[in-house]
Amino acid sequence: MLDLADLVSLWGPPQRGDGAAPNLQQRLGPVCTDSRLLTANAFFVPLHGERFDGHRFLATATEQGVQAAVVARDSDIPIPPSLLHWTVDDTLEAYQQIACLVRRNFNSAVVAVTGSAGKTTTRELIRAALTPLGAVQASVGNNNNDVGVPLTLLGVDEQHAAVVVEMGMRGPGEIERLSRCAEPEIAVITNIGTAHIGRLGSREAIAAAKCEITAALSADGLVVIPAGDPLLDATLARCWSGRVRRVSLVGDTNNSGQPADDLGDYNPATGQIQLGNDSYRCPLEGKHNARNFMLALAVANTLGVAPSDLQQLDVEVPGGRNRRQQIGALTVLDETYNASPEAVFAALDLLAAQPGRRFAVLGTMLELGPDSERLHKAVIDHAAALKLDGLVAVATGLEAKAMSNASAALPLFRQVETPEQAAEPLIEWLRPGDTVLLKASRGIALERLLPLLPQL
Repeated sequence: MLDLADLVSLWGPPQRGDGAAPNLQQRLGPVCTDSRLLTANAFFVPLHGERFDGHRFLATATEQGVQAAVVARDSDIPIPPSLLHWTVDDTLEAYQQIACLVRRNFNSAVVAVTGSAGKTTTRELIRAALTPLGAVQASVGNNNNDVGVPLTLLGVDEQHAAVVVEMGMRGPGEIERLSRCAEPEIAVITNIGTAHIGRLGSREAIAAAKCEITAALSADGLVVIPAGDPLLDATLARCWSGRVRRVSLVGDTNNSGQPADDLGDYNPATGQIQLGNDSYRCPLEGKHNARNFMLALAVANTLGVAPSDLQQLDVEVPGGRNRRQQIGALTVLDETYNASPEAVFAALDLLAAQPGRRFAVLGTMLELGPDSERLHKAVIDHAAALKLDGLVAVATGLEAKAMSNASAALPLFRQVETPEQAAEPLIEWLRPGDTVLLKASRGIALERLLPLLPQL
């Protein structure tokens, strides 16, 4: 635990306008960035965004009895005289510095997870795999950014045996900042895909951004990656010279020249993975989740979890991911939360493995830039190659045209503009015993279709 005096090492002595002597020996209170959640004795970090400025609540925070705050040097909002405060260049950076200081004061192992697809699922698999060690603190929801990562670290206390931090990104440099905040012992990169390619421009740029996770990885730390991707291996080698553990499944293509350290034999019929002399039940369906589980097994093994404690894990993932539900006699694979091309391919493969007739509702995949038309055509081509029984595309513009142009090989196809409109062809097509996959980027809100599916 930190005292206010520990913050002097970050920003020097604090200030107070009324001249009263500060008590720097008091414990650092709960660090809070949201004025609505402030309590007495909290430490207030007012953030500044495009549409808000937390500095507007400095007076309110003082009235509520906060112990201290940081204040941006360029803020023109008056500081209450009785507020103990530090003046900093950037309050968001200060927030991350506090979280890093807290992180350096606990002994829990820190595992950081990033990748183009499967970050949250892998995070939850790692969380479950580390529970035999004790309580595990992990990112919740979308707390994988400049604000969410510090929030996760600030929630750690002496009861936690491990911390699992998810790291997302919207551009270069963000994961480097998050790595320097969390200073992980283990870094996991799930894959290098095409999510955000419209923003970063190429898979090479995406790989470079994801490998920033090693920026503050401890010198004796470990990077866990899937075997077989030459781009990931080459990019990682340019920024990390330490230990790397590669995992793979039997039958996976390996073009990297680097063999897998852990090679699992996955049986989709039983959901079992044979790894050496040990057999594990994969907690989630699909070969893509078996690969994610292999990453989690490697982390758990590194941190000393016994194989016997990993053979029957149960994992719950947040809504709209890897969720199977029954709506009457209809089976729904709910993947409505988000979508990248690689994640769509994996979800279609899972759908194709289901018994009976198989249908898909695929919405637009966002942020693909100039590659968008090509990648939307590719997912329709893949659906046709898997011999699905029908597909509804929820798309407009060039993406809709690309999907429609590629649909000739599908027995049934309809293009609509909204999730609600997708219900009409499904009501016409679906029969008891059918399976339907719902998959789209978050901005499409495909979950709006769920209550409209037919009760067969």
